[in-house]
Amino acid sequence: MKIGSYELTALETGRFSLDGGAMFGVVPKAIWNRSNPADDKNRIEMAARTLMITDGKRRILVDTGVGAGWDEKFIEIYGVDNGRGGLVASLEAAGVSADEVTDVILTHLHFDHAGGATLRDRNGSRVPTFPNANYFVQKKHFEWAVNPSDKDRASFRTERFLPLMDHERLRLLDGEREIYPGIFIRLTDGHTIGHQTILITDGQTSLYHPGDTIPTASHVPLPFIMGYDNYPLTTLEEKKNILRRAAEEKWVLFFEHDPYHAAALAAKTEKGYKAGDTIETF
Repeated sequence: MKIGSYELTALETGRFSLDGGAMFGVVPKAIWNRSNPADDKNRIEMAARTLMITDGKRRILVDTGVGAGWDEKFIEIYGVDNGRGGLVASLEAAGVSADEVTDVILTHLHFDHAGGATLRDRNGSRVPTFPNANYFVQKKHFEWAVNPSDKDRASFRTERFLPLMDHERLRLLDGEREIYPGIFIRLTDGHTIGHQTILITDGQTSLYHPGDTIPTASHVPLPFIMGYDNYPLTTLEEKKNILRRAAEEKWVLFFEHDPYHAAALAAKTEKGYKAGDTIETF
C-alpha cells in the first residue's frame, strides 16, 4: 500500500494466544466465539503483526511483536508460535536487514508489542534488535511501564525494553506530534496511559494504526472493549472519535492482532460501526 512517498508493508512476525473473555470484556462468549473461536483453554489466536513504513530514506517499524527467547512456562501460557520466522526473518524476506531499520515506534511497552525490541547477543546480554534505530515511546507511558499498577504488571517485561535506555536508543516523546512528514502520533489513554497510535496521510489516502485501542476487526463495534484496558470508558470515547473520522474520511484501519485480516475500512450502519471492506494490498 502506498501513501504519499511512503510504502506500507504488513509483516507477520508470529502468533500467540490470549484469553477470549479478557479480549472481549463484557461481550458474551456466545457472540465473540463466532468470529474468534476459542481453544480448549478459552484462548483466541492473536497475530503479532508489525507495520513497516519506508520512503527510500527511512525504514520505520511500528511495534516489534512478542519476540523470541521466552521460557517454556511463558510459551505454554501464551501459546507463542514463532513458526513464521519472527520479525527479523520477515524483514529479511522483504529485503531489509535489521541494521537498515532507522526508527521503531512502540505504541506501548506490553510484551506483545515490545517483546521483540531487544534480543540476546553472543554473550547473553540483551541488546537492541535494531542497533541503528531510534525507538520512540511516550514519556508518561515509560514512567507507567517501570512502575505499573497491580492490574497490568504482568503485561510489562522490563528486561525486554530497559536495555534500549542502557544503549541510548530510547527516545521519550511528550505528547502528540508529527514525527515525520505525514506521520502523526496520536494519544489514546484508555488501554494504558501514554498509549500512542499512528496516522499516516497524504491528505487523500490515510491509514490509521490504532494499536490496542482497536486490536482486531472484531473490536471495531463500540462495546467490544478489552478487559485488559485500564480505563474502558475512556477507550469507548476514543473509539467513537476514531471511528467517526475513519468512516467519514475513509481511513484504512490497521489491525495488529487480527489473525485473519491486516486492515479494513470502517463502516457506519444503523446499529453502529463495524469493519467494512478488507484491504489486502500489503
